[in-house]
Amino acid sequence: MNRRDLFRIGGLAALGAAAAACGGGGGSAPGTQLQFMYWGSTFEQKAVEKMLRQYEQKNAGVKVKPLFTPDEYDVKLNTLVASGRVPDVGYVPMAMSFRLAEQGKLVNLFPYLKKYPQLAGYLPDAYLWAARDNLHGLATANEIELLWYAKDAVAEAGIAPPPAAAASAWTWDQLVENAYKLTVDQNGKHPDESGFDPKQVRQFGISSSITYGAAWYGFLRSNGADFADEAGRRCLLDSPEAVKVFQNLQDLIYKHRVMPGPGQLAATGDDVPGTNILLKTKRVAMVVDGHWSLLDMNESKVNYGIGVLPRYGEPFTASQVAGATAVFAGGKHVEEAVELLAFHNDPRYVDLFKQGLWMPQERKYYEDQAAVDSWTKNAEHPPEFRTAVVDYAREHGLPDLRNRVKNMSAISSDVLTPALQEIESGKRPAADVLKQAAPKITSMLQGWQHTQEV
Repeated sequence: MNRRDLFRIGGLAALGAAAAACGGGGGSAPGTQLQFMYWGSTFEQKAVEKMLRQYEQKNAGVKVKPLFTPDEYDVKLNTLVASGRVPDVGYVPMAMSFRLAEQGKLVNLFPYLKKYPQLAGYLPDAYLWAARDNLHGLATANEIELLWYAKDAVAEAGIAPPPAAAASAWTWDQLVENAYKLTVDQNGKHPDESGFDPKQVRQFGISSSITYGAAWYGFLRSNGADFADEAGRRCLLDSPEAVKVFQNLQDLIYKHRVMPGPGQLAATGDDVPGTNILLKTKRVAMVVDGHWSLLDMNESKVNYGIGVLPRYGEPFTASQVAGATAVFAGGKHVEEAVELLAFHNDPRYVDLFKQGLWMPQERKYYEDQAAVDSWTKNAEHPPEFRTAVVDYAREHGLPDLRNRVKNMSAISSDVLTPALQEIESGKRPAADVLKQAAPKITSMLQGWQHTQEV
């Protein structure tokens, strides 16, 4: 499941099988039985199942049942919570994790930090606090947003690749200029050439979501704007700096014609191919997407490169763009479940980091050279990875809005997403849409989430 689809609401197909798997009950084999519920692509499924087998090998007598749930994850998990038949450990959509914590559905991990020292050495934004000293979960991985590109398309256009270091990041104008050169119709014409056919585009220069917060939050902050004020009580999306960012994104589609509009990439319905497919087929030359795409890129044998995002002022990217991982309250094996949580994203034992799916949460994996090499010095990570990802995340990462804004799920579904979809449609300028949406968001804001040092 693509992370930007986490909050899409769907039916309850196949829920019965998931509920039965989570339900426990009689018939358990001798020893400890745990369930681990998660989403992901088919490549991620294989990687997670391998991790769970590694855990079993290191913990004799413990068996872990993987509950791979690629579709309608939030709907299915909500139903399992309501029925009291939850897994022991699992991914939780970020906004949902705060709600479940308020309801007492998740185990407080704060008392376990001393027992599992690696958990106490995480990046500060990885901790998810329901309240003071109530640590309800951990961001599963320190994913950031990047500019992926097809090397062949860039070479054919005769342009320099997107910079792999924040200090030399493209300006927005440079992004647009290069996106023109990378956009071609079926007759080989570019958008700034006479006869260009916008209805028959063979390759778009850039794709960047307007509705997915992590994709635009770095741009917003780079232009001196933010989602809300210091108290988290007043929405700032109608500020001139914020409006400029969203108007620039809209202009990529309708003014510059270098980015696909709604439905232009979908094979059927809303089913847009993954970034790995878009780049491999050269349907799009550059895509703003998360670090997690690295696993699929390598598995699909894409000839890709990684660049940092374009900037306005100081360069920024959204970080901690992931779901939460939590232990569900009421299980029979809480201690073992916490141990599995501590194990499941520890680079010493798990190869999901070397494979390119996850970025570590412990600070040492960004600061100590030997630790950095332990997960990045391999064939799965391209040469530019150190500057484009490790250094970029450490020096320019900002926590994803879903980790910070209270009531974000309701704000997104009721106001923010519909407003951004209207901007994406091109029906009205960004200023008109945001001027109308910002007061509504302000009325729903409840402040920033609690933070504290470990």
